[in-house]
Amino acid sequence: MTIENTLVERERRYGSLKGHAAISQGLKKTMFNAGKWHQLSDDKQEALEMICHKIARILNGDSEYKDNWHDICGYAKLIEDTLNGN
Repeated sequence: MTIENTLVERERRYGSLKGHAAISQGLKKTMFNAGKWHQLSDDKQEALEMICHKIARILNGDSEYKDNWHDICGYAKLIEDTLNGN
């Protein structure tokens, strides 16, 4: 498979990079401007950023692609486990 084939496949699944980026960056800017953002640990910030990334994929592309939904649960679970001392 060529990189061109991969890019075509990804755009079919997730929509255009421009559309995805606009949604994802908008969500992240909202988080970064929240008063307590800088109080969060790196893992919490990263999990929230990745959740925004997945939300943007859902809104810009195939909302029926269950992996994005599953990944959101996974990032939240990782933080929940950390908070539970695991």
